[in-house]
Amino acid sequence: MELAIVGVGKLGLALLEGVTSRGVLPPGEIGLIDTHTERVNELAARTGARVLQLSELAQARRVLVSLQPRVFPEVTEWLAHENTGYISTMAGVNVSTLVRRLGTKRVVRVMPNLAATIGHSQTAITGPKEAEDAGDLAFAHRLFEAVGDAYDLPEHLFNVFTGMSASGPGYMGLVADALADGAVRMGMARPLARELAAKLMVASGHLLQQRAHPGLLKDEVSSPGGTTIAGIESLEEAGVRGAFIKAVAAASRRATELGRDQDD
Repeated sequence: MELAIVGVGKLGLALLEGVTSRGVLPPGEIGLIDTHTERVNELAARTGARVLQLSELAQARRVLVSLQPRVFPEVTEWLAHENTGYISTMAGVNVSTLVRRLGTKRVVRVMPNLAATIGHSQTAITGPKEAEDAGDLAFAHRLFEAVGDAYDLPEHLFNVFTGMSASGPGYMGLVADALADGAVRMGMARPLARELAAKLMVASGHLLQQRAHPGLLKDEVSSPGGTTIAGIESLEEAGVRGAFIKAVAAASRRATELGRDQDD
């Protein structure tokens, strides 16, 4: 068996569907372990993957650990097996902690975001030389390129990546909600306001990808004495730019704290 997925939540499910639909792995080479028995049985029946018992975990060449960081110390005893490579999506859990708890240097740390559920994730990947030599890093790239873009990133930037990219969909949701509220405040019906805000976020993302700097998009829609520059002035007075900078910093620090919890 090529891969066991431990923890089949939103991310585990997105990865399962991505790798099977794109032919990265045949469904029969993927095993699933999750405490929600009914859910995992339904997913296995729908995708063709196997339901694994804990005693069968050692059969997998590699294990994707998609759990909450707080439960990791409790499950390492049955997770750790010889001759197994590990790929972890747990926020804040660094490579040295993975090595110490799993008893192997064949560990890969990855950090995707929620857009994996629609095939547009940004995923950071890192691991030690032992993981590279064993093909684990290349395998992780194959997995996560099935659900978006994958980036090799130095580990010292992982918590920053978490604070900006992995947490980013939450920030963008807040922006869209606020924009819709603004339109409602000025008399627009909420269903239309929400639809427009969502489509605006998507379209703006496409426009940003075509420009060398995000400031260029701002400049293009800000005509002298016009509506956009008036709105931007109000945003600057409210400190919105600084608030987003602080949000990324706060989320990055929280990712670091989650990692420290694993050292206790």
